Amino acid sequence: MAVVATGFFDGVHLGHRQVIKQLVDAAKTRGDESVIVTFWPHPRTVLQDGARSLRLLNSLDEKKALLMELGVDRVEVLRFTREFAEMNTEEYLRSVIMDKIGGKAVLLGYDNRIGSDQLDPVRTGEICERLGLEVIMADKVDGPEAGVTISSTVIRNLLSEGKAEAASEMLGYDYSLYGVVVAGNRFGRRLGFPTANMQLYEPLKLVPANGVYLVGVETLGRKYYGMCNIGVRPTVGSGNAKTIETNIFDFDEDIYGLDIRISFIRKLRDEVKFPDMEALREQMQKDCEACRRLLGEKNPG
Repeated sequence: MAVVATGFFDGVHLGHRQVIKQLVDAAKTRGDESVIVTFWPHPRTVLQDGARSLRLLNSLDEKKALLMELGVDRVEVLRFTREFAEMNTEEYLRSVIMDKIGGKAVLLGYDNRIGSDQLDPVRTGEICERLGLEVIMADKVDGPEAGVTISSTVIRNLLSEGKAEAASEMLGYDYSLYGVVVAGNRFGRRLGFPTANMQLYEPLKLVPANGVYLVGVETLGRKYYGMCNIGVRPTVGSGNAKTIETNIFDFDEDIYGLDIRISFIRKLRDEVKFPDMEALREQMQKDCEACRRLLGEKNPG
């Protein structure tokens, strides 16, 4: 039998982690399996509820990996369709949680709403009890600032404003992008700062605000640091496509066509149009020095 929590869990942030810890602990106490039931694709992309603007904090693979790292025994991914969306709370609890998953207890978050009727946790709990499902109510988790609730929406907004550090505090880890290194225009190399140009594997991943960031870099099975520029390179010209380009410190290897993950540590500055390429080169040198100073503070000695 299983103790089950259900939701989209985008970001697997600190609020989610509190719920998941309660889930894992409850299952261990009972000698049962801990199960997360989640969905893919995101409901908004199916129901077209603001789908054009939707951007996600995790790909499906990232989300599953984060959940398993927290000690969950099993992650069940249900395909979200219009037909699935029509199930009300009672139908979902009976046909999915009880019959499909084998759940005997359900952990409900403070704002957990499941089913087409979108009942609040109290009313959902009443249905659970009627069906013979034990209910475990999760505690509400506040953010780093008093009165600020941790949520995927708040984190998305922070990243969209370039507030990488504040987002990391709510996530419990540094936000990252994962993709493949593709050929660029080699402007960085001409300026003395060769960059890895990145194409995302998950097109719906949220890309932080344009600007220059200190980042962690993982490629070739090793970890590095670097500085990443997100933007349209206004100094080079107008109408440029948005790029994600990273200068990896102390690194000089050909990684075209290989995987790369960049993790955002801190934003240094906004993207700026410089009067000429020399002014841009000088600023990139200053950015590099600023990153290395920050790394010295982060890793003294």
